[in-house]
Amino acid sequence: MVSYALVASLLPLLINFSESVPFSNSKEEWDYVEVRDGAHMFWWLYYADNPTKNFSELPLVMWLQGGPGASGCGFGNFLEIGPLNIKLQPRNTSWVKEASILFVDNPVGTGFSYVTSKDAFTKNVSDITNDMLVLLQDFFKARPEFQSVPFYIFSESYGGKMAAAIGLSLHKAVQSRSIKCNFAGVALGDSWISPLDSVLTWGPYLYSISMLDEEGLSEVNVAAKKVQEAFDRGDYAKATSLWSDAENVVEKNTDGVNFYNILNMDPDDNKKVSHMQNGPLVSLFQRHVKRFQQQDLDQLMNGPIRKKLKIIPDSVTWGGQSGDVFMYMSEDFMKPVIDIVDQLLAEQVNVTVYNGQLDLIVDTVGQEAWVKKLKWPGQPMFNSMKWKPLYVSPDDTAAFFKAYQNFAFYWILKAGHMIPADQGEMALKMLRMVTNQE
Repeated sequence: MVSYALVASLLPLLINFSESVPFSNSKEEWDYVEVRDGAHMFWWLYYADNPTKNFSELPLVMWLQGGPGASGCGFGNFLEIGPLNIKLQPRNTSWVKEASILFVDNPVGTGFSYVTSKDAFTKNVSDITNDMLVLLQDFFKARPEFQSVPFYIFSESYGGKMAAAIGLSLHKAVQSRSIKCNFAGVALGDSWISPLDSVLTWGPYLYSISMLDEEGLSEVNVAAKKVQEAFDRGDYAKATSLWSDAENVVEKNTDGVNFYNILNMDPDDNKKVSHMQNGPLVSLFQRHVKRFQQQDLDQLMNGPIRKKLKIIPDSVTWGGQSGDVFMYMSEDFMKPVIDIVDQLLAEQVNVTVYNGQLDLIVDTVGQEAWVKKLKWPGQPMFNSMKWKPLYVSPDDTAAFFKAYQNFAFYWILKAGHMIPADQGEMALKMLRMVTNQE
């Protein structure tokens, strides 16, 4: 994960001058959509800022963050692909150079999105999908200039699970003409498509890179097997609790490996999450959502950015409802959506999977495992193909990829869970390839 010590020392200065927070060079818009009674979803759009092409000649990309409960308008925007970084300086590898970018704080309650009643929180990907279709219908109707440009859904982590379901429903909505847009495909980055395949491969992956000894491998595998047994019984709540236990076993045996980049070890006991003290759901939330709502990002979003946007209700705090988002979605955590990916492929929707080599929480071995479970007729041919190297400089192999028909897979080297933050140039190259600009 990125170190923010320097940024934290600068943020008080930024906050004092919050009235002069810069806009990017790109044209920007933002607003709320009330997707249901009491459920308000926030979005933030950057028009493409390309030196030679008008935005209408470039694709529109919607970015969905994970968690669930992590803010795309905050994390994805300022720490990964937006035009400005967390110091509010131009990002050299911003995706706005090659596409218009639509960030959405999704599900409702995430980031600047909010609900006015506990009953309005989503509980599964079906709820999330229904809300997103309301937002997209409103967005494309109000901005007809985007109805004909290719529209892609890119995602990260749990956002990939949401992106697959949203993509399938959007495809059907376009076919029925209830939404007018040029839907071009989904890209699933380090995505929680098949949680069990991730958990079951943690041990073998860590052992293969000398981060577990044989005894540790055995302990992790035993913990993962318990998750599988609960999963096989259909007891998803228990499987989630046991998933948290398995993560604790991994941390104990690896001296605190970072689940988002295995090279960023964190052995400090004070930084580890205690399952015994907090319970499984709170531990999972602290490990996978709360830790990324760092003080510096929180101060930026609730200070200068809030003042810039001017439309955030006084009662709403950026990230203030993220814990509730996570808890209400907990029954959905361990449910796979491999079947939805199969349906996307059967409908001839373009599907891209991309994964960071150094990711653990959604390790590449687990991604390959669920891909092999697809019933897609093109899978045997895809499996038999050789991958090809990709370069961002002549002397640096940055990734491998292969594609067949409407399915592609990118293996991104030297990157963890947050690929654009770790390998910005390669992520930008992948964006151009997926959107047929390279």
